[in-house]
Amino acid sequence: MKTPLLVFNDNGIYCKVANVYLDPWKPVDFAIISHGHADHSRYGHKKYITHHTNVPIIKHRLGDIQVSGVNYNESFVINNVKFSLHPAGHIIGSSQIRVEYRGEVWVFSGDYKLEDDGVSVPFEPVKCHAFITECTFGLPAFRWTRQAEVFSDINSWWATNRDAKQTSILFGYSLGKAQRLLKHLDTDIGKIYTHGAIENMTEVIRPMIDFPETTRITRETTKKELLGNIVLAPPSAHGSAWIRKMVPYVTASASGWMAFRGARRRRAVDRGFVMSDHCDWQELLKAVEATGAEKVICTHGYTDIFSKYLRTLGLDARTENTQFEGELNESDTKLEKEVEV
Repeated sequence: MKTPLLVFNDNGIYCKVANVYLDPWKPVDFAIISHGHADHSRYGHKKYITHHTNVPIIKHRLGDIQVSGVNYNESFVINNVKFSLHPAGHIIGSSQIRVEYRGEVWVFSGDYKLEDDGVSVPFEPVKCHAFITECTFGLPAFRWTRQAEVFSDINSWWATNRDAKQTSILFGYSLGKAQRLLKHLDTDIGKIYTHGAIENMTEVIRPMIDFPETTRITRETTKKELLGNIVLAPPSAHGSAWIRKMVPYVTASASGWMAFRGARRRRAVDRGFVMSDHCDWQELLKAVEATGAEKVICTHGYTDIFSKYLRTLGLDARTENTQFEGELNESDTKLEKEVEV
């Protein structure tokens, strides 16, 4: 029986021919990294390769590591296996990883979305024989509203709170979601203040993206300064002593999970905006179809449901367990606790 080009083992997704791992979750000698979120780029590997815009991000998160960057569509060969990175549209610097050996092509999607968010390079489908796809929101119930409409709602919410002389606090992950929100907030309404973790990450990315001006919240920041303005904060800040100093305030969360009835109540926020950096059901199906792959491996999320549906379409679809957690683990809580708030 022919050994698959990519296999799943205790360390991660492994290409035996090249002796290379893709987004490994345990320390290995050589890792190709799809993007900067904590569940995909972990500390302890001897050598890293990633997209060049992701290099400063993972160095900021992981410290002094041996990492080299490549461009999209730039091929590099390891032990006769050809690799290349292609836009995933998930967050800035996010990539799909293409692996080719003796005419066989596999693509590991990492995390991805199809809608152009104005920050990351938009997703580009890559033809392959086998496609490894995430399924974070792999249920038919998930269907995203277009980004322009969501941001119109967010800015209207902010303006209403400003008129009521309240501070607007909007929660989003410090890497990816926060910068997407920042890019599309209407600064005619007021000023944008940031939690230290978001400001630190945005400073890393700002040389690559044109963002509106932000003001870091410090111990010297007063309630009066914040009134009528908006604060971008990571989810871990909710309920903390840091946020209690901002009364009177109104809270909101921007997440795909806000599509679930009761999610806003469970997260104890006043408003929920349905916005994800992952595909909805229809986008997942569209992406799989665009690859032309006959074999599909479904990872993290609603894998059983999504793979079962793909099999009804005639595809060879199965599931694999990973330590990737999709939108459940992008907050990098350790980093957020380390910054001065």
